[in-house]
Amino acid sequence: MTEQKLVALTFDDGPSNITEQVLDILEKYHIVASFFLIGNLVTPDKKETLERELALGCEIANHSFTHSDMSVMDAETIREEIAKTSAVIKEMVNVDTKFFRPPFIYLSDTMYENIDMPFICGADSRDWDPKTTADDRIREVLSKVQDGSLVLMHDLQNNVETLKALPTIIETLSEQGYRFVTASQIFEEKGVNPHVTHKLWSNVFE
Repeated sequence: MTEQKLVALTFDDGPSNITEQVLDILEKYHIVASFFLIGNLVTPDKKETLERELALGCEIANHSFTHSDMSVMDAETIREEIAKTSAVIKEMVNVDTKFFRPPFIYLSDTMYENIDMPFICGADSRDWDPKTTADDRIREVLSKVQDGSLVLMHDLQNNVETLKALPTIIETLSEQGYRFVTASQIFEEKGVNPHVTHKLWSNVFE
């Protein structure tokens, strides 16, 4: 198990019109992140973006097909949301998704019983709220990150305040001694098994 401080940046709700700009920033700083994709946004015109994510060493994960409230769905519908997303990603870039983030972080026992992947939440940057400024997003992340944290951010359509916040977040955490890894890597390098029943992860040590 590594003693170095690790953090995993994660991005929801893509691919979108800002995903390439997020990747530009990650590439500039030579770091990786994990992208939780909405299945119905994984269209042929986004194939190059997904390929670039993988080429940069980033991870692709599952954020449902329609981004609906899955806590009110029956078992069959839940399984379909996951399977369709996994299938379209597999078809496009030949990757099997290993992690799931529930839309809106809404949960149910039925979801846990029918989704065979670890559930990821993360330290919330509140960047899903358009009223949250770039400076607010920076403060939210830096005040919450600890060794082993997963950070919840969004590469959703037109989310430019996150683009503004990212460089400062990355530079500050780097100065504090953090290394940026994917969701898979943070569990592996910290020696933690993510497959825990009825568990929602925000930090591998919690």
